[in-house]
Amino acid sequence: MSRSGFYKWKKRGGDPPKDRAKVLRLVQGCHDAHPSHGYRWVHAYLKRSDGITVSAEYVRRCFLYLGIRAETKHQRKDRERKARDPYPNLIFSTWETVDRPRQVIVSDMTAFWTRSRYWELALYFDVFTKQIIGRGLTKRRGWPGIYHDGLEQAREEIERSRAEAVGRLEAGSGDICVLHTDQGSVYTSKAYNEIIRESNIVRSCSRAGKPTDNPVNESLNGWIKEELFTDFGLYDKRDWEVEQVVDDYIEWYNAKRPCWSLGYMTPNDFYDAFMAGEVERRDTFAGRVIDPTPKFVREKLARAEADAESNAIGTSELLCFDAGVYVPLKKNSSSVYERDADSSSGVHHCHGEDGKSVYEA
Repeated sequence: MSRSGFYKWKKRGGDPPKDRAKVLRLVQGCHDAHPSHGYRWVHAYLKRSDGITVSAEYVRRCFLYLGIRAETKHQRKDRERKARDPYPNLIFSTWETVDRPRQVIVSDMTAFWTRSRYWELALYFDVFTKQIIGRGLTKRRGWPGIYHDGLEQAREEIERSRAEAVGRLEAGSGDICVLHTDQGSVYTSKAYNEIIRESNIVRSCSRAGKPTDNPVNESLNGWIKEELFTDFGLYDKRDWEVEQVVDDYIEWYNAKRPCWSLGYMTPNDFYDAFMAGEVERRDTFAGRVIDPTPKFVREKLARAEADAESNAIGTSELLCFDAGVYVPLKKNSSSVYERDADSSSGVHHCHGEDGKSVYEA
């Protein structure tokens, strides 16, 4: 126990009441008489009228135990979200299906402090090669120009790369590029999207309040700031040095930094290897299945279905449960299915000859 916690307990008056049933009756009676008030008011009322020495937290737990709450017309109501997403999510959890450079570009803004000033940095990443192909930096809070500058750089790089692909890989020049961002006010603005209106860049947006819809950018932003501050000493740089340090870092990141997801190749080397035909060609992005269900949930359900099928043919043991409750069942001498007399669940239990327990619905 902490020192402050001990003295709070001592000041409060010692041990909790031994007659808890009496406190519960008082709380219930006060709630019945004044149903519009919550546990803090009930605590103050009972402390004044009945002299109880329990804390407000104790009364809150009494509320939970009794299953009661304040009755008021100002209750919070969950309403269906009326606003529609400005652009559909074309990715969800299909990041691993991206099969060529400049196919999916992601962007996000991250903020940081140096010793003397606040900065905002917008970066544009290629999901396939992990290259940074555009950036915008400002010390003006909320300035939209960094998004536009980065997008212009990214658009020029996409067009250059597409022309190179047509010349070296005989790829079609009409292939689309997906630009995936969150639903920030700049990313969804008309001025921002006017920049790519005449190009073959298609917009995609994460769902509102779902940063996990853009995990590539969120992860890279964290690593980049860690390296900028730890390896490049960004925090102690003067204002006129910050932009140069960021540009030097981007050049180093693209050309010299090994990336684990690329087999410890640098982003530029991986891009060159793909263009030279040294990276295996895949065609997975066009056949991706867009599903809002998280990938780990789908994998868990698939494993559960596989286990159920194995149990159906007797190749493995399976724990089956009804309504999420495991039921303790009794063992009999003949090793047959027997339901516990005290259980109302539809779960049956068998003890096999090897002593293992098998549960079946």
